[in-house]
Amino acid sequence: MAYTELDMDISPELKAMKKEIGNFARKVMRPAGIELDKLQNPEDVYAKDSVLWDVFKATRAMQLHTLSIPKAFGGLASDKPDPKTSGVLYEEFGYGDIGLTISMGGSSPFRLAAASQDPKLHQVVKDYVNDTEADMIGCWAITEPSRGSDFVQSADPDFNDPKCTPELRAELKGDEYILNGQKAAWVSNGTIATHASVHVNIDPSKGMQGNGLAFVPLDLPGVRKGKPLNKIGQRSLNQGEIFFEEVKIPKSYMVVSDPKQMQVMMRDILTAANGGMGQTFVGLAQAAYDEALTYAKQRVQGGVPIFEHKNIQLQLFNMFIKVEAARAYARRMAAHNAVNPPGLLHYAIAAKVLSTRTAYEVANEALTIFGGNGLTAEYPIEKMFRDARAGMIEDGENNTLSLMGAKHL
Repeated sequence: MAYTELDMDISPELKAMKKEIGNFARKVMRPAGIELDKLQNPEDVYAKDSVLWDVFKATRAMQLHTLSIPKAFGGLASDKPDPKTSGVLYEEFGYGDIGLTISMGGSSPFRLAAASQDPKLHQVVKDYVNDTEADMIGCWAITEPSRGSDFVQSADPDFNDPKCTPELRAELKGDEYILNGQKAAWVSNGTIATHASVHVNIDPSKGMQGNGLAFVPLDLPGVRKGKPLNKIGQRSLNQGEIFFEEVKIPKSYMVVSDPKQMQVMMRDILTAANGGMGQTFVGLAQAAYDEALTYAKQRVQGGVPIFEHKNIQLQLFNMFIKVEAARAYARRMAAHNAVNPPGLLHYAIAAKVLSTRTAYEVANEALTIFGGNGLTAEYPIEKMFRDARAGMIEDGENNTLSLMGAKHL
């Protein structure tokens, strides 16, 4: 990135990781993301000969898929993490490609399995850690066709109206849960995932407060997947529906079976998810700014590079301010939450809202600097603009999240 590192206490180990992941983001993720974005058919994104699988295998070779898996299972997650780590590394991932970053981060079901008491699930986690061929892909199955932001607000204890009960129900019969219902087309990795952490309703009388969280292998009888979603942005990120019809899972696979415990966990999940999004979109904002700065020094109008025009200088400096402000806040939030688990939800929400908004605004300004060229696929800025716009909706629409965060002020 074309910025001066202002954090003076980044460890030598983290600097080395930052450099390695930065190279991976620029040389592997960025070109792969551009190639996948240009595919007209979203099914081609995950075809057997797709570059997507090259990216996945490369992440396995670097053990990046284990970043959030506890060391007890062979992962890289430490009991006492460096508070700077996530903020620094996720910026690099976001700089490469947002869609691929989210897809690569599909370790949710395996983290859930690690938290269970079932030895069989513990073995699944170890198998995932040792998977070098990307045979095991995870997804976070939460959103439903008529329950999007409702799930985001399910961490609110007052959100217990039975009229807002999720569609996907889990009924306990003997030693098994029977799952019936579906998840919406917005499930990241939904079409390619082999395992899922699935939000289900256990007690319909409690509305969104009657939920549980299950680990579900997606090769079970009764599981069916829909077509991949066709989107304007983040096209490198596979997303699709998942249907459950009389799907049977062992009782132990319902890792969180107490709705009250689930309410607490939901808040923790939202804190981690929003915090991660805040860090990642700083990387996209930086990438858009860098593209605009480079172009401004090359593009000649009026006999000089457009960077020589004062209006462009002012525009770029305002973009620079926004990126640095978002980076400073996202890192500060991440560092605090890393050493004070599970962290502060409203601060994580603020990071997500600020960073995604910054990425969108900076990409929009960058596209303006590119002029007509910014509208063409010849340059990456129009893709960054589309990817940034999606970020203001995914993992919680920004206005909905802001209203939720305001309750904690």
